[in-house]
Amino acid sequence: MYDCSNDILAYHDERVTLPDPERTEMRNRRDSNRDKAWRGLEREGDPTPIEFRSQGSYAMRTMVQHPSKDYDIDDGVYFWKEDLVDEKGRELSARQVKEMVRDAVDDGNLSTPPEVRRNCVRVQYAKGYHVDIPCYRRVTTKDWLGNESHHHELAGPTWKRSDARDVTGWFKSENEAQSPDTSNGRQLRRVTREIKMFARSRAGWSGKILSGFGITKLVTETYRAHATREDVALYDTMRAMRDRLEVNLVVDHPVTPAETITTQGPDGSGDPKAAYLRDRLSEALDDLASLNEADCTRERALATWDRAFATTFFGARKEPAKVAAGVATPSVLSSGFWADREAAAASAVRKEGGGRHA
Repeated sequence: MYDCSNDILAYHDERVTLPDPERTEMRNRRDSNRDKAWRGLEREGDPTPIEFRSQGSYAMRTMVQHPSKDYDIDDGVYFWKEDLVDEKGRELSARQVKEMVRDAVDDGNLSTPPEVRRNCVRVQYAKGYHVDIPCYRRVTTKDWLGNESHHHELAGPTWKRSDARDVTGWFKSENEAQSPDTSNGRQLRRVTREIKMFARSRAGWSGKILSGFGITKLVTETYRAHATREDVALYDTMRAMRDRLEVNLVVDHPVTPAETITTQGPDGSGDPKAAYLRDRLSEALDDLASLNEADCTRERALATWDRAFATTFFGARKEPAKVAAGVATPSVLSSGFWADREAAAASAVRKEGGGRHA
């Protein structure tokens, strides 16, 4: 396979992974939300939270760059179950707790009021991104010897045993156990980001393709490590993921037994979003196969990766890359990044999609 390892690493560091200024801005929004919640709950005489904990792709550090900064930050709030009662001592429902948190973070200064959603309270910001606040209660139980233990329940349509922090711990363990390196976030995390970026590389794929969480789970199942070749690790993982989806479109939840990330199609068939990911991977892999040809040149190889990711980033790197494998270069979010995607739309692997994944 033609060696574009340093080019893939450069693409990851400059165009995929979230730049520190954007992580800082999101962290500031998250902290502002927390302050609003603390003050609002205290003002209304509502229960005091035990803690807040970041969750999801922000906590796992698998977020990727987005043109309109449409980022989803998950920041769970935790209460003691026994504190979640009304003035008559009756247990608050899942809906009532979400409404309580919604009212606490609504200080009247947001253009879009916070809203109660199925599994969280959502706070939308003008710049495009939003903070989701899942609400949990901590339940204490005792065994027959009187030893206490705790578990958590999420406020969904009803109370359901769940804790997204378990997902963060799961991914951290997988990343450490499977990656052959320890630098630049480790390779499994980088490949996860790279395939998530592939999945949002065209606007026409938006809403049709499997979620980032589903892709993350599939990467942990199908990851093919390569200690010295980032491009081989990415290509082999894409191929293994496609092959896995050809056999089975069901993606199990990593920490909740008997629960799946995927759903059934309207006709009882497999998940249409998982099938869509499978088909887009197949198209990209058909084109990337030219990298294995004996007469492949650097120019052809870079053009092939450009088509895979609907960008012109690789073609601009005609000279051999100077980036050392596994060493991050400064992350730069330039206006040219998304202009690259506009320019590359016509040569995308899937012609009908074009553009960017919003």
